[in-house]
Amino acid sequence: MATFAATTQPPKKRVKFDLQTNKDTDNDPAEIRPHPLRIKPSGNAFTATINLRDVSLGHFSVFPDELILQILGYLSEEELNLIGTTSKGLYGFSRCEELWKCLFIESPSLHESFTWHGTWRRTCLSLPPCRESRVLLPELFSDALYRPYHMSQISLAPFASKIPPQNQIKRLQTLSSVEFDNSYSKTPFILTSPVKDWLGYKSWTTESLVSAYGDVKFRAESVNWKLRDYVSYMENQDDESPLYLFDKEFIEKTKGEMEAGFTVPECFGRDFFEVLGDQRPDRRWMILGPRRSGSTFHKDPNATSAWNAVIYGEKYWIMFPPDYLPPGVFVSEDHSEVTSPLSIAEWLVSFHEAAREMPGCIEGICKAGEILHVPSGWWHLVVNLSPSLALTQNFVPKTQLPAAISFLRDQTCSISGFDSDKVKDPYKLFITRMENMFPQELKEANQKLEANTRSKWDDLVKAGSGFSFSFGGCGDSDDD
Repeated sequence: MATFAATTQPPKKRVKFDLQTNKDTDNDPAEIRPHPLRIKPSGNAFTATINLRDVSLGHFSVFPDELILQILGYLSEEELNLIGTTSKGLYGFSRCEELWKCLFIESPSLHESFTWHGTWRRTCLSLPPCRESRVLLPELFSDALYRPYHMSQISLAPFASKIPPQNQIKRLQTLSSVEFDNSYSKTPFILTSPVKDWLGYKSWTTESLVSAYGDVKFRAESVNWKLRDYVSYMENQDDESPLYLFDKEFIEKTKGEMEAGFTVPECFGRDFFEVLGDQRPDRRWMILGPRRSGSTFHKDPNATSAWNAVIYGEKYWIMFPPDYLPPGVFVSEDHSEVTSPLSIAEWLVSFHEAAREMPGCIEGICKAGEILHVPSGWWHLVVNLSPSLALTQNFVPKTQLPAAISFLRDQTCSISGFDSDKVKDPYKLFITRMENMFPQELKEANQKLEANTRSKWDDLVKAGSGFSFSFGGCGDSDDD
């Protein structure tokens, strides 16, 4: 069933339209193309003489727009298409792309052989654009219908530009492993040179990958699509949150050929999760996506660090240290659940300005041929400013061994990426392997963990030094 949430804050910029051309009137990022059906935001109804939402929905008009969409989310393709023929109002609601996206994704049979036709509805119905009728609805006012399209047209440029000097991610040409361990293993940075020597950087393009692996299925969030189908989607869509190809088995699926296209930069040193051999958790991914695709705020799994190398395209990153919760992000009390209810575009419109002024916030653009380091525990949001191909890999450097050990020991509910059939106790397995292969490094990491624990306890004792309590005295009574 499709689910929908109302936006908590309207866009800050006024929307301008060129109704005749249906194009941006100039390069002003505040100017948004009108909705394809000319649906408008709810606020416009206050100055309108008629609102189809009130006179063309029948009994549905008593429900909030979001509830109407949830009800329609129970319908099949045929039923949804049919209900759209009953009135102009229901026609508008039945054309909501999120409904058709859910129908397509939840119907595996549709994934086997399909042609992408530019929208989820046309693709579900195998309907070429030239055969699709369109009824314009300038008198239908609905935030729930207008907002997703509006967000899909938001320019990313204002958010990725004019980065304050104090917020900019440090850029380095090269870095040694000693410099990394001593100064940079716990801070983000961008390396500008190593990736440019990769064979993949010199030879991989969208066209070359489709030519070589077009019929290979890769994972794009909740679907497995042939690469050529995903690229067709990527190049012709207006989704608010485009599907993001994020495949952990790209080496195996390309029969090892793509592994020859990159090398891990030496500066990151030893990856201590290598002691786990083929029992280690998922660690590397190929990432492909259109402009606006990306990941909302999260931390990398299992307290690992990561590098993210851009082969082509550009990615905007905004990051916060482990102890600084980004605005608009909610974490459960035990830190096992992270909720970021807004799309990337909604978050940028609603919170980016305030986030940029928060302590600890850093930002940067990682360009083609560059590689960004994500330290263990850092919050990060990333969005493609243009169609992008990237590789990413998680690792555990020496300086982050204590964090990885603590995570595996104390946050068992949050551990991810291990094959649960082969690995029943990740912490025990990791400690055993470290004792056998790197006992000195394990000893030093445990000593740092103990020192950190003592330090936190001392801080608690100091904070409570003015407080005292007693189990005895005249205040106690068996009658209480």
